[in-house]
Amino acid sequence: MQLSNIKVPAEQVSFLQAVRQGLGQQQGLFFPTSWPKLDIEALLAMPMVERSAAILKALIGDELSAAEVGEMVAKAFTFAAPLAPVTDDISCLELFHGPTLAFKDFGGRFMAQALAKAQGGRKTTIVTATSGDTGAAVAHAFYKQPGVQVVILFPKGKISPLQEKLFTTLGENITTLAVEGDFDQCQALVKQVFDHKALVEKLSINSANSINISRLFAQICYYFEAVAQVPAEKRSQVVIAVPSGNFGNLTAGLIAKALGLPIKRMVAATNVNDTVPRYWRSGQWQPKPTVATLSNAMDVAAPNNWPRVEALLAQGMIARSDIETSMVDEDDTVLGVRLLSQLGYVSEPHAAVAYKALKRSLQDGEYGIFLGTAHPAKFKEQVENILGTPLALPEALARCAAEQGLSIDIPADFAVLQQELLKLEQR
Repeated sequence: MQLSNIKVPAEQVSFLQAVRQGLGQQQGLFFPTSWPKLDIEALLAMPMVERSAAILKALIGDELSAAEVGEMVAKAFTFAAPLAPVTDDISCLELFHGPTLAFKDFGGRFMAQALAKAQGGRKTTIVTATSGDTGAAVAHAFYKQPGVQVVILFPKGKISPLQEKLFTTLGENITTLAVEGDFDQCQALVKQVFDHKALVEKLSINSANSINISRLFAQICYYFEAVAQVPAEKRSQVVIAVPSGNFGNLTAGLIAKALGLPIKRMVAATNVNDTVPRYWRSGQWQPKPTVATLSNAMDVAAPNNWPRVEALLAQGMIARSDIETSMVDEDDTVLGVRLLSQLGYVSEPHAAVAYKALKRSLQDGEYGIFLGTAHPAKFKEQVENILGTPLALPEALARCAAEQGLSIDIPADFAVLQQELLKLEQR
């Protein structure tokens, strides 16, 4: 499959080229201009790994064999994505059963496999920004992978302590930089890196954010897994609510719908960083300064994946009516966590945002799914404060909670970041 740069359509690359580059000219995102035809019913009858391999092979095309894609998926998707019932007509798609207890494990682990194919043994440096879960997923996916250095930027003091410990305690080939600023400033620094062509070439720099097409493609697969678990008689009435920050997750769901998966509509649920809901109403793209919230991984004022949503609309693959947007404030987020607990389901602020947006949207006869993007224990302090009851730590978090963080504090200054990157040459 050929992929086109959304900003510079003349730049056409293959899947593995896009994986290797990350971003195109003028920081453009790579995206398909045509889509495969899929046998949806046959796919929904398959086990998750087999189905995911078939979907990804169709998206990637002939560049990789079915056996190669199957092996990559089998190595990446070693955990389940169960649909947990909350009420008769609402379930949570639990995407936090991977090694770092967050949905980013799907994309991060598949990208590690794809980049190994794309690099062909050549050294590479991954520079990525995280608002929470990306950092851990990418760090663990590439930890000790030969020929790969990983540099993760995160906003100092603006992600949960347990989220931070999951990726700042590893060391080895993982460098973590605590930036004095917010996520948007971290993301801006990453973009500056990609604008510095000499630096990119010198260190063979790539990115592992959802801007990398391999991560986005991997995320499509768990939407199929969600619908496969819905009773057949309810599949025509599925509404899915997505907690949305950088909008890669929503984009993946919209692609799944465009490929034919029976999703009635997608609900893009944001916190008070509501650039997209305001844009959807007014037609004016007006990011405001980022506000810190309980759902901190969604504290993104200028979501980088939104141009891909616009591309799907322009291609006619989705309609405006396929998307509903909803802003959930802090009071409603707290209420969402409490309501879910009263229903016997312990959750966390990001999923609570999606749950509240879904409740607003859901009509009689519809079947609602909201995405559980992280284990509630990753937000132990917030959840315990809201519910007033202690929350046990799963083994993965308990193991790293007492370890020493190894991050380096830096200002939001490109010159300082460049110095840190150049130090990697000596490793």
